[in-house]
Order: sequence, then C-alpha cells, then structure tokens
Amino acid sequence: MRVAGARLASSTLTANKSFLSDHRLNLKSFGLNNVNARTKFNQNLSLTTTTKRQMASAAYKPEQARVPPAVPLPTPPLTKFKIGLCQLAVTADKERNIAHARKAIEEAAQKGAQLVLLPEIWNGPYSNDSFPVFAEDIDAGGELSPSTAMLSEVSRRLKITIVGGSISERSGGRLYNTCCVFNTEGKLIAKHRKIHLFDIDIPGKITFQESKTLTPGETPTIVDTEVGRIGIGICYDMRFQELAMLYAARGAHLLCYPGAFNMTTGPLHWELLQRSRATDNQFGEVLATTEHEEAIIISEIDYSLVEMRRTYLPLEKQRRGDLYQLVDVQRLNSQ
Repeated sequence: MRVAGARLASSTLTANKSFLSDHRLNLKSFGLNNVNARTKFNQNLSLTTTTKRQMASAAYKPEQARVPPAVPLPTPPLTKFKIGLCQLAVTADKERNIAHARKAIEEAAQKGAQLVLLPEIWNGPYSNDSFPVFAEDIDAGGELSPSTAMLSEVSRRLKITIVGGSISERSGGRLYNTCCVFNTEGKLIAKHRKIHLFDIDIPGKITFQESKTLTPGETPTIVDTEVGRIGIGICYDMRFQELAMLYAARGAHLLCYPGAFNMTTGPLHWELLQRSRATDNQFGEVLATTEHEEAIIISEIDYSLVEMRRTYLPLEKQRRGDLYQLVDVQRLNSQ
C-alpha cells in the first residue's frame, strides 16, 4: 500500500508539472512570456482556486450541521492543570470503600491534582443484587448518603473539583447509576444518571443486564467547574458517539467517563473507545495509562493543545450541514 501511495503521489506530481508546462507554452504562443504577464496569470489562477474553495465551503453549510448551532467554546478558567484518576479495588464493606476512596482522593490532591475522578460504582460491588443494598438517597444527603457526604467534605477541605465516579442512587422508588460532581466549595453542582444501560449477552462469556435493576437517565450532563466545562458520561455511555458530539456542541472542554469495564469486552474496547471519543473532537492522544491493579494516575491537561489542533484541522468549518445534522433535542425544545 505504501508503494502504491508513493506511485500515486509521483504520478500526481508529474501531472502537475505537465499542467504548468502546458500553460507556459500557451503563454509563449500568445506572446505573454514576460514576467508581469506570468504574475498576473498566476494571480488569476490563485483567485479562481480561492473562489472555488469559498463557494464549496458555503455550500457545505457547516453552521447547519448542528441544530441548534454549536455553542462557541468558552474561555476556560485556566489553561493547564493536573488531573488525578483513582483506580480502586472495591469490597462488600461500604464503610471501608468510602474510607479507601477518601484516602485516594487525598493522595491525588497531595500530588497536585485540581480535578480528581473516581471509578464507576466505587462504594460497593457491581451487581444487580448489590445495587439496592448499597443505594443512597443523594438528594437527602447526610446520613442517607454517606458516600456523597464524604465527597462534599473532601472537595471543600482540599479545594478541589471532584467527579465522583458513580454510586447506585435511590430516588422516587427507582434506582439509578449516578455520578456526582462537586466544586471546590463542596457543593453538588451536577448529577448525571447513566443514560445507556449495559445489557449484554455473549454466550459462554458474559451475561449482564443493568436494566433488570436500574432505570436509565434522561438528561445529558454538562457542567461548568473551576477547571472548565465538563461533559459527563458513565462507562457504557462512551459507546455512543452522539453524546460526545453533543457535549462538544455545548462547548465542553473535557469529557469524563468513569467506568468499570468487564474483562471480556474491556481489554478490547476500553482504550479504543476513549481514544475514539477524543478523536471525534480532535484530541486522541493517550497522556497516561495503567494496568488492572489499584493505581492513582496524575497527568497534566493542556487546553491550548486542543485549540491548536482545531486550528490546524478546522473540522468545524468542514462539516456537511447540507448532508447531515446532529440534533440536540433538549436544546431545541427549550428554545
């Protein structure tokens, strides 16, 4: 394939040389072989090419590729910051899990993390039997939600933003897989209920249905924090690129997907899906990774790199709004 590509490039270059040679011959035959005439011809040729490109760009209607139109990317509160990702082992002892998560958050903050993330369902086992047992009333708070009470206290004390992984939430007689986001004052500023429930059946390997116990969320979640505008998803939400594209259209600087992938599909898809969702929005480089054991990963986020890549490759101006649209139903209905 490389050889074919090289030959193609060579043939194209040869064809371009012939094209230029033909025009030089034409210029000479009409007596226009002086420098000024050549310059004027080249300017006209360049003008024609530019005009064609502008006409093509206008026909694409990129502003119509997202309905309503994309929100301009807001100026982030800061350009660079450290993020801490906590990978935790979970037991059937809820109090131990909460204390363990607290310690991990504190360690990440000590290493300079201004944003700390926890994994999916970190306060108890990931099973349909356990979801009701470990569920908390997040809205009531306090003793009825010791997991989020801890997150609130730690975020306020350490002055950090926390994307609190997820826990099972009990609300209105239903159970949800819910991620809570706390700001540096310890205030709950967003609550994302997992939209896409993980129902899978691979004979002889894995069968699991979240929908047997959990109720799907109804709202995409995007929140302004001290480290920028964040779009939130939970694990299986990452499979659906439309959600990530919607978050980008709402001006997200960062997408966070706490997860607990299984060991059947996880090794094949986990990193691939993360990079895919990042690449959808022009930034698919792996900055840090780890294996399957407990770990605390610290990495630096630099928003200027995203801006640079979007300047070099302006996908926003190249979307074919004349052919397809991403419709943000919630924003459309709220207008």
